[in-house]
Amino acid sequence: MASDRHVTLGARLRARRAARQLTLRALAERSGLSERYLLLAEQGRANLSLDKLDALAEALEWSVEQLLSTGGRGELDTLLAARSDAELVEVLSWVRRRFAPTGVHMVALLGVRGAGKSTVGRALARRLHREFVELDREIELAADLSLAQIFSVHGEAYYRRLEQEALVRWALDGRPTVVATGGSIVTDAENFGRLREAALTVWLRATPEEHWDRVIQQGDRRPMRDHPHALAELRALLAAREPLYRQADVVVDTSSRPVAEVVEEVAHAVEAAEARV
Repeated sequence: MASDRHVTLGARLRARRAARQLTLRALAERSGLSERYLLLAEQGRANLSLDKLDALAEALEWSVEQLLSTGGRGELDTLLAARSDAELVEVLSWVRRRFAPTGVHMVALLGVRGAGKSTVGRALARRLHREFVELDREIELAADLSLAQIFSVHGEAYYRRLEQEALVRWALDGRPTVVATGGSIVTDAENFGRLREAALTVWLRATPEEHWDRVIQQGDRRPMRDHPHALAELRALLAAREPLYRQADVVVDTSSRPVAEVVEEVAHAVEAAEARV
């Protein structure tokens, strides 16, 4: 007969496997254990050795301590076992604010192409002694495709899924970062909501003409090629997205301002936010 502890462990294994979206077969392949053995374990009817617990914990991307915890910690681990990575970001964000108010974990820069997210982001990361991350570059690496190829071959839904995975990965990572986001992240309510939960968001605002000039100065003349109304389209795009960008925690006007000045204003906003935590 299964003991209460074995039943609890089995339920936790099953919840964690579901949260990782793994079938029994997939977990068997990852852990090197048979599907039948895993089924018995989830039913609380297997006597798991330490080696098998190690194999299961590694396959489930958890620890043996989390699988075996009891009392209040055990109840918490059981609840967390059933949460997806995206949900864990929400939990972690709340826990950090409530119990570990040590500062702003992630600073996320918003804006359309030409906003200066990469230039300001790198300088800001140096100023704050943080790691700099370009979210779209992370997406390209994950897909092993360029952004253009991702959209042409797989479509926007695939891009959004990779965007979500990249956001979750860096939100859970724990290292202080400055993240340059994709310009359209504000148009996806779920991903933008997740970003706002995990980061201090900063909109680098500029005029359409300033965006345009920066892209051209970078040597990219694609906006003008076969698009005689490209600047008008950019104005319309900015106008449509402005209400979304204004939801950022901080708005910094970058038009006709040197990068160093913009970086200092953002850095002071970050320091002020950390002082309020």
